[in-house]
Amino acid sequence: MKKSLKETIRDVSKNHLAKGNQLYGQCLTAVGWVGGTVPELTEKDGLVELSMADVMAGGLVTGAALVGTRPIYVVRYQGFQWFNASIIINYAAKSKSIWGIPCPVFVRSIGMEGGIGPVAGSSHHGLVYRMPGIKIASPMTPNEYINIYDEFMNSDDPFYVSEHRKSYSNTEELKDIKFDSPDLVLFPFSITRFESVKACEVLNNQGYKISLFHQLWIKPLKISPEAIENLKNSKYGGVVLDDDYPSGIAKQVAYELMNLTGKKVVVLTIEEKTAGFDPSKDNLPPDQEKICAFIKKLI
Repeated sequence: MKKSLKETIRDVSKNHLAKGNQLYGQCLTAVGWVGGTVPELTEKDGLVELSMADVMAGGLVTGAALVGTRPIYVVRYQGFQWFNASIIINYAAKSKSIWGIPCPVFVRSIGMEGGIGPVAGSSHHGLVYRMPGIKIASPMTPNEYINIYDEFMNSDDPFYVSEHRKSYSNTEELKDIKFDSPDLVLFPFSITRFESVKACEVLNNQGYKISLFHQLWIKPLKISPEAIENLKNSKYGGVVLDDDYPSGIAKQVAYELMNLTGKKVVVLTIEEKTAGFDPSKDNLPPDQEKICAFIKKLI
C-alpha cells in the first residue's frame, strides 16, 4: 500500500529525531498531531512544545541550529510567518554569509485553504522569497518530500518548506503533461498543481493542447530546459499558478520565463483581497473551473 504524504512526513520526522535532532512547534501533541504529520512521541524523544510567543520561537530554533543540531520547525499556518520568520530570514539566512557559520533550520510552513480567515489562510512563501540565503520548495508528493529532506541534510542552508494540508492525503507522484507545440503552458506551484492537472485533462479532452510542468523549487528557481523549450514552442505563452498573492513569486517567475523565452507569461493566483471567515468572503486558490475559464479567455 502506498504511503500518503502525511505518513511520509511523519516517518521522515521520526527518523530525524532518532538521529538526536529536535522537532519544535506549538501544540504539536494536540488533537491530530498537526494533521497526522508529527510522530506520536514525547519530549524525551525530541519533541519541543513552544509557547505562543511566535517571534521568540524562531530565535530558539535558530539557536539550536547554531550549536550543531538540525531542528525541524513546524509553523501550523503560513500566515503566522509574519512573526515566526523574522529571525529565520534575518539571522539564520544571513549567518553563513556574514560570519561563516551555517544555520540549517528546516521550516515546515503549512498552508490551509478555506475557512481560516484573514491571518492564517493561504500561502505566504513570498514573505521569505526576497531574502538571500534561504532555500524554498513546495513538495506535494511523498517522493518530492523525501528528496527535499535529503537535500536539506546534505546542505548547510535553512530551508523553507511550503506545505499544504489538502495535499497530505496524496499518495501519487505528479507527472508533467507535454505537447510538442502546445497552445499554452502551465507552471503551477504548491496546492494549485492538483487543480491544474484536472483543468488540463478537461481542456485537452475538448481539443486544446495544454502542457503542464510541475514546479517544486521556488528558490533557487528550477525550471527544466524541456519546459523552457516547450514554452518557446507554444502558441499563446504560459501561465504561472500559485496559492500566494499575485504580487509575490508568481509575477517574478513569469518575468523570468518571459526573459528566457520571449513569450508572454501571465499569472493566476488567489485574489488581491483579504479573506474572511464566511465562505462568501473567502479567498481560495484557483480551482479547475476557474483555471479552465481563464485559459479559454486567454486563447
